[in-house]
Amino acid sequence: MLTGQQIAAAGLDGWALLLSFGQGGLETRIHTENFTQGLRLVQSIGRAAEALGHHAELDLRPFQIDVRLSSRDGGGVTETDVILARQIGELVAAEGAELECGSITRIELGLDTPAYDKIAPFWAAVLDSHHVIGTEAWGDVGDPRTGLPMLWFRTADSTQRAWHPHVWVDPGQVRPRIDAALAAGGTLVSDRGAPSTWVLSDPDGNHIYLCTWQPGDSTLCDSQYRPGGTNWTDRS
Repeated sequence: MLTGQQIAAAGLDGWALLLSFGQGGLETRIHTENFTQGLRLVQSIGRAAEALGHHAELDLRPFQIDVRLSSRDGGGVTETDVILARQIGELVAAEGAELECGSITRIELGLDTPAYDKIAPFWAAVLDSHHVIGTEAWGDVGDPRTGLPMLWFRTADSTQRAWHPHVWVDPGQVRPRIDAALAAGGTLVSDRGAPSTWVLSDPDGNHIYLCTWQPGDSTLCDSQYRPGGTNWTDRS
């Protein structure tokens, strides 16, 4: 598996390394003129993936295709994914379409609770998902089809019952999104976990984490603002 630094060094324009269900993947969004062009690209991408003995997750819409590449065993990104990403870029250019990653976002939902093992089965049932038991400190509820955001639970005292979204973005999107959030009345609570994690607050005091693949001591923010804190890096 390639590290984030190795993937960044590959210079894949228009691709982002984002985490989904604790696993890294290369993602891009292809903007097309119409559904027919998108369908042609999906077929071309499929043939390219098969030629490499690989696969791609493709979401075809009337004017866009979302693509995610990761290893077959779900462990992360390999050199084959990088090769396929380059080939997809060439296919997109040949079609006169455009790809970009600035609008791509992955969301996880965290919940502080005194006893997650009691409530997790409820969330797994109502969302038709799977409950994955981690440690006494955390657990997950994940959709095996990856159609829904992952829910993860963290033990906290009886007064800590709060949802806190984690939003995964490309590192190049962090500054624009923070600036937009501040302009909309938000507050930067902490950047001590940068360049891995920033904590923002809306005008009512609700927190949201802005996260990237980049290494950093993200536990600084997490432990300071939510006792007993842990995040994806700690749970992997």
